[in-house]
Amino acid sequence: MAVTLTKDAKMQNIADKIQQGERLSIEDGLYLYETSDLLSVAQLADQVNEQKNGTNVYFIENMYINPTNVCEASCGFCGFKRKPGEEGAYTMHEEELLEYVEKRWNDNIQEFHIVGGHNTEVGFDYYLNTIKTLKKHYPQAAVKAYTGAEIEFFARHAGLTMKEVLEELMKAGLDTLPGGGAEILTERYRAKMSPDKASTDEWLEAHELAHELGMKTHATMLYGSIDTFEERLIHMDRLRQLQDKTNGFMVFIPLAMQPRKVNAGWNRRTSAYDDMRTIAISRLMLDNFDHIKAYWINIGAQLTQMALTFGSDDIHGTLIEERISHSVGALTSQGLTRKELIHLIKGADKQPVERDTFYNVIKKY
Repeated sequence: MAVTLTKDAKMQNIADKIQQGERLSIEDGLYLYETSDLLSVAQLADQVNEQKNGTNVYFIENMYINPTNVCEASCGFCGFKRKPGEEGAYTMHEEELLEYVEKRWNDNIQEFHIVGGHNTEVGFDYYLNTIKTLKKHYPQAAVKAYTGAEIEFFARHAGLTMKEVLEELMKAGLDTLPGGGAEILTERYRAKMSPDKASTDEWLEAHELAHELGMKTHATMLYGSIDTFEERLIHMDRLRQLQDKTNGFMVFIPLAMQPRKVNAGWNRRTSAYDDMRTIAISRLMLDNFDHIKAYWINIGAQLTQMALTFGSDDIHGTLIEERISHSVGALTSQGLTRKELIHLIKGADKQPVERDTFYNVIKKY
């Protein structure tokens, strides 16, 4: 039975399509971005999420590690990278890596989340050994490491194919790829904002290869700079086309662009309306994704809580110490406790579910 949300015929047509399990078009998505009726968009997304996940909202206890900030790329949104020899440049080696983890470790941590620079000063063995070291000393934690863009970088500099790179990383102990490096999957955007990194097709290929090798992975979208609404929707469409083919993505994470400085004005930041709308539209467009994550590091804890009624069922994790968003203009704390995450979820009248990397339930609260 169709649900009547509005007297707006176009919105009602979209609601009917969703009710009947029909896929939304890019044109439908554009309308959802343009309509002033944000609450109807939210209600539709909330209904779709409830059908997929009930009242469950997932979180994970995890630790971020950025082994190096030395990078060959020049991305227009990054404040994290340093050139070789530049002040603040670093590359952790085994002793430093283990010291960093030991200071932050607790036995509830389920996952290491590892991304870093495209560092030409070290070989591919460095990246393999980072994984091997963590797996040797902390075998109970999953390793989520190296973006699709990093996979392309490793292949290019090591003279290997991306499949060979992935196979070697998996032998070293890699469990899953994070979703970063996607930014916006159109070449107009990438030519301006990340010209030195993997192309749209290369990023998608890295994940497709990972899926073919039996690995489940993550996908992101970095919105709020020069991207258009249409480009965001093209990005989502390209992801869902690959998901149709492989069913290898676990979750989609919309990431709000952070300004280059913490004291940047509010006109340099994404709006709450845009953040909530983008999460809701992601839920409606990505009909073949089980999970949509609200990334509290970028939008803040309170908007993350609100996102749980806009189609999101995951609020990420404790993080311990996030650096990349905080190297630019993120205003949030660098970590939250399990108690705080549970409080946020319960405050939205949802069921807190602690998970592992692959959405296996560890505990319900």
